[in-house]
Amino acid sequence: MSASLLGLAACSSGAPAGPAGAATSAPQPGGNLRVGIVGGSAKDSLDAHSPVTHPDQARAIQLYDTLASFDNEHKIQMSLADSITPSADATVWTVHLRAGLKFSDGKPITADDVVFTFKRITDPNSPTGGSASLATLKGDELKATDAQTAVFTFSSPFATFPDIAAQYASGIVPVGYDPKKPVSSGPFMLESFTPGQQSVFVKNPNYWRPGQPYLDKVTIIDFPDDTARVNALLGGQVDAIDQLPLGQVNVVKANPAMKVLESSTGSWLPFTMRVDQEPFNDPKVREAFRLIVDRQQMVDQVLGGHGTVGNDMYAPLDACYPSGVAQRSQDIAKAKALLAEAGKSNLHVDLVTSSVAAGLVEAAQVFAEQAKAAGVTVNVKKVDPGEFYGDQYLKWTFAQDFWFTRDYLSQSATSGFADSSYNETHWDDKAWSELVTKAQATTDQTARCELIKAAQQIEFDSGGYIIWGFPNSVDAYSSSVNGLSPDKSGIPLTSFGFRNVWLAK
Repeated sequence: MSASLLGLAACSSGAPAGPAGAATSAPQPGGNLRVGIVGGSAKDSLDAHSPVTHPDQARAIQLYDTLASFDNEHKIQMSLADSITPSADATVWTVHLRAGLKFSDGKPITADDVVFTFKRITDPNSPTGGSASLATLKGDELKATDAQTAVFTFSSPFATFPDIAAQYASGIVPVGYDPKKPVSSGPFMLESFTPGQQSVFVKNPNYWRPGQPYLDKVTIIDFPDDTARVNALLGGQVDAIDQLPLGQVNVVKANPAMKVLESSTGSWLPFTMRVDQEPFNDPKVREAFRLIVDRQQMVDQVLGGHGTVGNDMYAPLDACYPSGVAQRSQDIAKAKALLAEAGKSNLHVDLVTSSVAAGLVEAAQVFAEQAKAAGVTVNVKKVDPGEFYGDQYLKWTFAQDFWFTRDYLSQSATSGFADSSYNETHWDDKAWSELVTKAQATTDQTARCELIKAAQQIEFDSGGYIIWGFPNSVDAYSSSVNGLSPDKSGIPLTSFGFRNVWLAK
């Protein structure tokens, strides 16, 4: 069996954070951390298994722990489980829970709750965002064999189950879970929630990590407007913000009372082209649009140099990422020729954008300028977050989105198959689907990587994404905040549920 399939066992992960947020003394208990998070709307949710916006994701991470998790380097470690072990052919995975786990209401966390959680995620009548990743799970054979042991059976080998178990949208909830009255398995529990405004969390007294969380309370405040978010930090209304606008980095760094937290990540901000609608149902048009982009200019202007150039393929931190594919670069002459061949010269398109992630609106504006050279007129249509994630979400013909760091197979299951929950490009390619499905069932990592590289090549050639770059995550916080550290997840500010954070007194 390959190293990637060795059973995962628990290791310590409760130490205070590393260099960028290194504490100057022992953690101090108490205090209320106030955090400004980009985005949010009246559609905000507490649902453990359907987080969409940044505030949704931040709330889920406070409330719900997962069986496994990712460390700062995007490596899988144990969390609520102390081992996740495959059978020889990886068709059966055995999850063993730590002893003594409790929900915030004092009820023991048991294997029955694990079974309920994953049946809820994969409920065919109401599938959640993670359901596509678990398409081969045999729900009728998912069972608890004792209070601490759950057995997952798949219809074919499932090489990357621990990766799915570590996703923030796989949080463990109790049997009978009501998302409107959440019971917590994470470091904090809910005190109050006002969609589109703020959510308040208090320390979970039954949290399993000794001594954590240090904070008594966390208040998450929605800030769709970048200027308001920065001003709230500088004015002392919040203690930390995510996605510091890059034009404000030097301003914050110059303030001795503030610190900047920068992390290299595998996050991405794609342009999304619906491959089933005009004009993007023609692969020549999709290729032309990818050739319009000056990627280095995007990184320089949109990200202020805080990121790396992309090559229309996601999951750059995956061990199987095809780094040997020649870098696609701007080629206006070829783009114009392809558009002419497609009968789409002097094309006019709407590009829907929103301030749901730092850099999205700016990227749309830069792309519109770059497109002029190819004779393409791009009408940038900015909508508010509520409309962007409203009834038209996943239906826009040409739009944008944001994704945090994921490995290839978990990302492709979420957004690449015809029945994926977030198939925003309406991609439906038989050859690609067969490769990815086979990769999911391949236990040998070398063979799996070859399949993934072939699948990535298909998307590179004809997929619906324009992936121009991978932004660093740049956050900011008051110097009174301790315990934060760089994290490759793309959400370093919230990736550990603020359990490591403490406030200097």
